[in-house]
Amino acid sequence: MDQEKVDIEHILDQGHDVQIKPQGYSMYPLIIPERDEAIVSSASDVQLKKGDVALYRREGSILVLHRICKIKEDGFYMVGDNQSEVEGPLKREQIKGVLTGFIRNGKYISVRHPVYLLLSRLWLLLRPVRPFIAKSVHALKSLFIK
Repeated sequence: MDQEKVDIEHILDQGHDVQIKPQGYSMYPLIIPERDEAIVSSASDVQLKKGDVALYRREGSILVLHRICKIKEDGFYMVGDNQSEVEGPLKREQIKGVLTGFIRNGKYISVRHPVYLLLSRLWLLLRPVRPFIAKSVHALKSLFIK
């Protein structure tokens, strides 16, 4: 098991926040890898809700930072902001932390900021049509950038 992952969970279990650099583009465009840093707090005493971004451990695997898109009796259902496929159900004990904010270009942005709340809720609602949006944006870029 990767030592860094163990340390992140241990730090969260101790009630401390962690600052991590998400890898990959699963949370794009709201979190951009190599630029943004996520601030994650322990989820142990948090009432999780649809729209929250949670840090969870896949069964016997890696830590993942994705958004809660549904909560049902059988567990939590997660999706990356740049994905359309839903993962779940996840058990409550798999969720290790919850995003409280992120650092973009040296500036802290809270997940409670009204603009972030509006954009993240809108983006979650658009989940079924995200692939079409991405293809359209890519097509427009290819027309103008040659």
